[in-house]
Amino acid sequence: MNGPRRVGLLDYGSGNLHSAAQALRAAGAAVVVTSEHDVLLRQDALVVPGVGAFAACITGLEAVGGRELVADWVSSGRPLLGICVGHQVFFERGTEHGVDTAGLGLYPGTVEQLPVRRLPHMGWNTVEVPPDSRLFDGLAGERFYFVHSYAALAAPPDALATTARHEDQEFVAALERDNVASTQFHPEKSGAAGARLLRNWLAS
Repeated sequence: MNGPRRVGLLDYGSGNLHSAAQALRAAGAAVVVTSEHDVLLRQDALVVPGVGAFAACITGLEAVGGRELVADWVSSGRPLLGICVGHQVFFERGTEHGVDTAGLGLYPGTVEQLPVRRLPHMGWNTVEVPPDSRLFDGLAGERFYFVHSYAALAAPPDALATTARHEDQEFVAALERDNVASTQFHPEKSGAAGARLLRNWLAS
């Protein structure tokens, strides 16, 4: 397989590290789980996972210097992947439980509560994939596993966006821009489709 093989999984206390590490290893990566910048900076690619609340994840990231690490990583041109709240914190802001929190600012826009009756949006859902997506190569029509009540409702104009719907509301399911990719769903919990997506990312 071409592409990055050594993947750093940023440990900032957000949880969900074990299943993400397992899925990445199954996709062919050698994974190191740590918050140590010197170790992470020796890897070929970086993953920012995330579960829980936007503000809590930002607090955890800042405690381990994650804001600076991610900014430096993006500038390096090496592949970066955000998962679930790790995807959300890439946006400028998050408004969760009435708390307005500054995100990492990789994407413009705000993560907000889905304006629907049934929350959380939990379970398997299809996505609408743009034709030029490398992340979703071979995955048109597949289902992915979501667990969230908040999302970005509008995609950045300069990113390749994959969307999904919960009830009648469209939201951003994944983004690809330069060396940055992120998914609102959990590829590590999405069976064969998620495994294919991780292999696509590793080969990107």
